[in-house]
Amino acid sequence: MDNRRDFIRKVAAGSAGLAIGGSALGFSAKSYKNIIGANDRIRVATIGVNSRGKGMSGTFARQANAEVACVCDVDERAIPKAIKTVMDAGQTSTPKSEKDCRKVLDDKSIDAIYIATPDHWHAPLTIMGCQAGKHVYVEKPLSHNPHEGELAIAAARKYKRVVQMGAQRRSASVLTKGIEELHNGIIGRVYLAKTWYTNTRKDNFLKPGAIPSWLDYELWQGPAPRKPYMDGLIHYNWHWFWHWGTGEALNNGTHEVDVARWGLGVDFPIRVTSVGGRYHYKDDWETPDTQIVTMDYPGRVSLMWENRSSNGRPIEGSDRGIIFYGEKGSLDTGGDNYRVYDLSGKLIKEVKSLMNEDALQGRNTASPSLGLDSLHVADFLDAIRNNRKPNCDVEQGYKSVVAMQLGNISWRVGRDLKIDPKNGHILEDKEAQKLWSREYEKGWEPKV
Repeated sequence: MDNRRDFIRKVAAGSAGLAIGGSALGFSAKSYKNIIGANDRIRVATIGVNSRGKGMSGTFARQANAEVACVCDVDERAIPKAIKTVMDAGQTSTPKSEKDCRKVLDDKSIDAIYIATPDHWHAPLTIMGCQAGKHVYVEKPLSHNPHEGELAIAAARKYKRVVQMGAQRRSASVLTKGIEELHNGIIGRVYLAKTWYTNTRKDNFLKPGAIPSWLDYELWQGPAPRKPYMDGLIHYNWHWFWHWGTGEALNNGTHEVDVARWGLGVDFPIRVTSVGGRYHYKDDWETPDTQIVTMDYPGRVSLMWENRSSNGRPIEGSDRGIIFYGEKGSLDTGGDNYRVYDLSGKLIKEVKSLMNEDALQGRNTASPSLGLDSLHVADFLDAIRNNRKPNCDVEQGYKSVVAMQLGNISWRVGRDLKIDPKNGHILEDKEAQKLWSREYEKGWEPKV
């Protein structure tokens, strides 16, 4: 743990210097990259660059001895914007552009891929990437359903590839220390983690429409069985439809639940239940806008996630966060920081981030995850160079994702689920077990 934290701190210092113009070493970001030898340069292709992927293309470009060699998207409008972001980040070579991710995988000069596609593409493309010999950084959630998450683990191990899920807090230096303190008993035995997310999302209606000229809708659908194009679905509202998305539970809950599971030191639950619904609006959403998921783990430990997608009133003063409750007190966190309270709620310790998270990314944002992107990407690249597991290895990511997928399955069937704590599989419920996987478009079935 100490070695890991030392690495994160060193990278934090270096990345922060680059992000504010390289003043820490007296170099610009562009000149700094050029003085490093190319022997271990990692060539990355970023796939899905319309929004999140565009920003992360710049994050990869800013990393020492890494190069964004290609940007790929089914939306032809997104590609020049992502290339501009890469060049603005200081990269001297212009990335190639590509529409079809399969052609990217055929390029033997590409060492790694970054995936920020819709959820239904995450695991299939991760598997395809491993099979093509690429290392993979895939945004959360790792998979659209539990079965393909298991296949992603199998592919990473079979082809000996580094697979990192985008749970940035796993690379947060101060939070890592806080989790270590938690494990060392700073609040005694920890028995409950409460997590939450709130927002003010509006209603959403879909309507038939013509496929835009700039979009390859056939390729956008990829592994998912074909459905007619609908206006209002792309590029974001697919999140709220089971055919492509996984709802707020996986869209945002993955981040908090991953930290909670890390702090609790648990793997798979023994019981999962979920209540809620589409309460705020009556529109086309299939996934709930109001949801509570509870997970009981072996050893008298529970984890709870609360979501309010359309009512943004904060909890404990924050729109998202994690609280650990123990026999001697509680520990709160949300980003690269933590606070410790006694049983009566008196603050007894506060540890803040070692860096200015907004300055690290050169942007003004309230989201703690964005400021940690450079650290998480640096860890991924270091894991490739040193042939080790990254901070959020595919297997760790899977255990957090499957917890929330089980929550969604519980909500969809309307009852508690009994779970095998050895592997997370659903027990004694054939209807729920059918949702462990999905149907795929013919010829797109993921295989290892």
